[in-house]
Amino acid sequence: MSRIPLLDRSFDLSDPNFVRDPYPGFARAREQAPLAWHEPLGVAVATSHRACDVVLRDRRLGRIFRPRAPEGDWATFNWLHADSILDSEPPKHTRLRRLVAGAFGRGHVERLRPRVLELAEGLLDECEQTQSAGGSFDVLADYAEPLPVLVIAELLGWPAADQHLLRPWSQAIVKMYEVDRTAEQEQQARTASAEFADYVGELAAARRAHPTDDLVTHLVQARDGGDRLDDHELVATVVLLLNAGHEASVNGFGNGIVSLLEAPDQLDLVRRNVSDDALVALAVEEMLRHDSPLHLFERTATQDVDLPLGPGGSPLRIAAGAKVAALLGAANRDPEVFEEPDRFVADRSPNPHLAFGAGIHFCLGAPLARVELQASLPALLRRFPALHAVGEPVRRPTFVLRGYEHVRLAG
Repeated sequence: MSRIPLLDRSFDLSDPNFVRDPYPGFARAREQAPLAWHEPLGVAVATSHRACDVVLRDRRLGRIFRPRAPEGDWATFNWLHADSILDSEPPKHTRLRRLVAGAFGRGHVERLRPRVLELAEGLLDECEQTQSAGGSFDVLADYAEPLPVLVIAELLGWPAADQHLLRPWSQAIVKMYEVDRTAEQEQQARTASAEFADYVGELAAARRAHPTDDLVTHLVQARDGGDRLDDHELVATVVLLLNAGHEASVNGFGNGIVSLLEAPDQLDLVRRNVSDDALVALAVEEMLRHDSPLHLFERTATQDVDLPLGPGGSPLRIAAGAKVAALLGAANRDPEVFEEPDRFVADRSPNPHLAFGAGIHFCLGAPLARVELQASLPALLRRFPALHAVGEPVRRPTFVLRGYEHVRLAG
């Protein structure tokens, strides 16, 4: 049995420079070992594509939610996670995913493609007006952030007058997934969880009384034999769909458009072939790979687990109860899998990135995120054929959910 090596101290998530550009650090970590122990986090981290794939697919490594205490303060936050697909394992996960997939897969996503484009064009009208008034627009605040919120709100049947509530609630809750959150952010997450859950509960009750053709109604009506979602499971599912259904799209688009703009030859390739759906689909996958929106996904060993990731394939033991995390950003720049991994290649194929995870927790919202990106990217390039950055993009100081605060463009 080989011993899990300690990760080099230069892998420092408290260093703003490392968080701003973690890819050189990822490369050093991959060279050191495919699986190493990160002492400050108390987590074993998988650094290679193969190691991340092993960690994500091994059923002995589960999503084990550990409730936060005191329970009275964290009660709603706790059950929103404990009763969600993301933080459940079989048999509960199997049951929840079957019920949710049955509602989510009723042609909703593909049926939305024309509507996504229509919503995108409306936002681009506003971007043009903003550019005319000020010389540039913020592609995140004016386009990438509102679009998936509008889409998921329409999918859920969320009242238009209250759509402005969704993004702030989501952003407050997902701050809890970062490694450096503050006490103020924790309080904001508790408040957002309670308000979000109360609103969804009232919306679900209204849909029970007066069904409509939207996803909340279909989740209320979801059946598998005599089985159905209980009240907590239904609310947790809607909250998860909102959080996961737009965070990946926002950060995937923001990160990807910056990567594309920093590769002028690839931007020109996509621009010249903007009506080629196949090329656009490849470019979207490369946006997700090159600067992934999610960089760390934790699992917990449900028993002693020996992973074949030591020297020469020797086993490394993860003790029962210990955490192991897949570094998705590191996996997606692995030179053993991707030729010239640090280069953005718009027509890269094959592109087996892990941006949406793998195994039973593969992102349920991946098809929706892809539809949104495949519609919004060519729409942007058509509307602004001379698209270019105005000033330096401003990074968010977060590691787990990687994205930008502001990206100003003109075209």
